[in-house]
Amino acid sequence: MTGSHETNESQASALCRACGLCCTGHLFIWVKLRPRELDPAEALGMTVFRSDPTQRGFSQPCPLWKGDCTIHASAHYPRACLAYQCKLLKEVIAEKTALPAAVDIIQQARGLIRELEPLLPGLPNPNFRERLVARIEHPQRFTELADSEAEFQRKAGDLLAFYARVFGVNDLLEKM
Repeated sequence: MTGSHETNESQASALCRACGLCCTGHLFIWVKLRPRELDPAEALGMTVFRSDPTQRGFSQPCPLWKGDCTIHASAHYPRACLAYQCKLLKEVIAEKTALPAAVDIIQQARGLIRELEPLLPGLPNPNFRERLVARIEHPQRFTELADSEAEFQRKAGDLLAFYARVFGVNDLLEKM
């Protein structure tokens, strides 16, 4: 017989493995690593930065995300990845949101992202969040995209509100 705790954990794992927005650069720019995780992460192909002791980690998107985390069950799975729980995941664990409903919510997020993607600048860095913030904070730098400014502002506002409400991620922009 499977206990409730085991069921919640397996549903949580299923949600994370189906989502990956925290791995793909849609929610975060980087992930913090402990000092002993730096070398193994670099050996796995992650872009590791280590010069600032307060910001040691790897940049997003994670190259080990291939529609699923390729090291999820390995000893090299970063502690920060294991420990992170978005608001939606916490709701699934607490049985406030059923797994099928949570998967539908992930699909809604992906739909909002797909609508916004063509309105973002093509920067050398493939990180979605970084490109989104660049366009929001410095619209004057992207005059070639000016025709879509009103549409961009509406869609970016919708996505930011969705991120805050659903995932608890509300730090994309610095508070003035």
